[in-house]
Amino acid sequence: MPKQNDFPKKMRKLVKRYRVTDGKGFRLRDVDPGDTASMGPAYRAEAEQMLALGKLWLASAQDRLYAQDRQALLVVLQAMDAAGKDSTIDHVMSGVNPQGCDVSSFKRPSSEELHHDFLWRCVRRLPERGKIGIFNRSYYEEVLVVRVHPEILAAERLPEECLGDEVFDDRLQDIASFERYLRRNGTRVLKIYLHVSRKEQKKRFLARLDDPKKNWKFSVGDVKERDLWGDYMKAYEQAIRATATEESPWMVVPADNKWFTRLIVAGAIADALERMDVRYPKLDKAHLAELAAARGLLATQK
Repeated sequence: MPKQNDFPKKMRKLVKRYRVTDGKGFRLRDVDPGDTASMGPAYRAEAEQMLALGKLWLASAQDRLYAQDRQALLVVLQAMDAAGKDSTIDHVMSGVNPQGCDVSSFKRPSSEELHHDFLWRCVRRLPERGKIGIFNRSYYEEVLVVRVHPEILAAERLPEECLGDEVFDDRLQDIASFERYLRRNGTRVLKIYLHVSRKEQKKRFLARLDDPKKNWKFSVGDVKERDLWGDYMKAYEQAIRATATEESPWMVVPADNKWFTRLIVAGAIADALERMDVRYPKLDKAHLAELAAARGLLATQK
């Protein structure tokens, strides 16, 4: 088990294994959904201890981000159904100050949202300076589920000239430009894809059916979507290839083992904050003088 002061270095090395900063030539099939970086069952207890340290690291970095109040971090979380997005958010962000973190879940677009461009509803939920914003699904749905189900485009009320064969390539270019724009305005973007296998997804679906407390999570439509698994994998691969950059990387995180997934996600978010050089504000002489006066006043009070 690494000492707390050695932990960031070890965690960064582990996180780097799954970071994609150049999409050229990226292949999703090269990432094993069951990979645990050689941390087998015997390392499970150590991984849980590492996660605890990772959450402390994350909480410390988030506190400095909030105090600095100059930057923001947007975490985009994408995955197939049952990959563990909700539980990952719950476990990883449990130690973060809730005042400094907002989670937005994007479901089927509303009528109002369909009357706007595809980025509009997400732009409204961008994190303010000093905060972490987590998107549970995002604008990437427009080049994932909409690409797999192009009939959805008909509901988006686009003019004919915007519905050409290059519509999804155009959207990927727009997303890449949008993320560059955010970076230039103080918001870093970290995209995380929880890469679950088809076999593990089936196992989790069956678990939902077997547990009455989880029945509400299940939808018959989820089963039908499994027939389109190959199309979704191709869409994810195309999205990662087109938008992975050094400044706005993708993390392709193996998701068949939730304990390992949570460890990598916690480390990735903490590492992203550290890369932003978040620091507590340095007070000027006037402010320090005010604090000294306040201390003197308190000393005279009962």
